Amino acid sequence: MNKKLITLAVAGALASPMFAAAAEPTPVHSFSYNVGVTSDYLFRGVSQTHGKPALQGGIDYAHSSGLYVGAWASTITWVKDNFGKGSVELDLYGGYKGSITGDVGYDVGLIHYNYPGKGNAIPGINANPNTTEVYGAISYKWLTAKYSQAISTNFIGWVGSANSELKSRGSNYLELNANYDMGDGWTLIGHVGTQKVKNSVTTATVQDANYTDWKVGVSKDVGFGVVTVAYSDTDAKGVCNATTQTNLYCWGTNAVSGTSAANSGFKDASRGTAVVSFTKAF
Repeated sequence: MNKKLITLAVAGALASPMFAAAAEPTPVHSFSYNVGVTSDYLFRGVSQTHGKPALQGGIDYAHSSGLYVGAWASTITWVKDNFGKGSVELDLYGGYKGSITGDVGYDVGLIHYNYPGKGNAIPGINANPNTTEVYGAISYKWLTAKYSQAISTNFIGWVGSANSELKSRGSNYLELNANYDMGDGWTLIGHVGTQKVKNSVTTATVQDANYTDWKVGVSKDVGFGVVTVAYSDTDAKGVCNATTQTNLYCWGTNAVSGTSAANSGFKDASRGTAVVSFTKAF
């Protein structure tokens, strides 16, 4: 969606050896925008909307040197479902990308996940969900390997150890992504990633927070936007129902501060699910 197609139609061009089409100069500054809707917002294989749809959108600025900054937002439910408040995620990021050779590129940067109106953290239950990560990626043609590590005190609200006295700074995510262009607007999508949550432990009642996720799917550029259909799953372990929650990615809806569980609707947010999304970039 961020490609520009330039077609030059000049009568008699091939008959004139003196004719040469000047290449369009690369802009020093460029802006791009995107809006979209998805049937379920998944972050590293875990639903952020309790299996419900989400509205999303963002803006990006890029400099010809390779520097870039951007902002992206989505509706969510998981913060208020876990004893907090607010229904929006706002990501702010910036970095530098370039190429090593024609087929090999790199991208390094920093991203901050912010949850406006999140409310206060509850000692022993959750931490401030706002998270900052640094990341680095190497790409080769249609393959990209990326590593992200949390440098904030905690990662997405996790508190560490059985007694919740340790921090989750240093949590990391290693992923491999494939976006293979099949032509005619079709792209084959593949993904596998491993999330490590610092100081997460297994106890007699809960599994640890570490897991691996994967995704396969396909996208189609339909002219006025891109439609994506994909299936995502994780190997997060544990039981999830109204009476037993040994899976740390099991939660209900509209949790109340000071209580030990959400009110109702327990669901494994890490379970396998099919997702359909539409994105328009301009």
